Amino acid sequence: EAQLVESGGGLVQAGGSLTLSCVASGFTFDDYAIGWFRQVAGKEREGVSCLSAIDRDTDYADAVKGRFTISSDSAKNTVYLQMNNLKPEDTAVYYCNIDAFWGQGTQVTVSS
Repeated sequence: EAQLVESGGGLVQAGGSLTLSCVASGFTFDDYAIGWFRQVAGKEREGVSCLSAIDRDTDYADAVKGRFTISSDSAKNTVYLQMNNLKPEDTAVYYCNIDAFWGQGTQVTVSS
């Protein structure tokens, strides 16, 4: 059964850092593109960053370029999102996505 489990969220002051992890099971990991998304209550879910399948090319939303880094470890079936210089506007529930599957989300709260 395909499953994604995120972790690593929390409360951090502006300017701080967090690393989110997403462990994937039930997938041939390298065959799929992987994305991180975030959602604020009452707003649409938005894309944050993604890794392409196979070559693992990266892409970032303009709002996080230069501050966030996406990476993966195929041996661990895990994708990471390193978030630096966090801002209050980064506060959201963060989700990872593979194909039609979503994790349960992890809350990131950045205080000013």
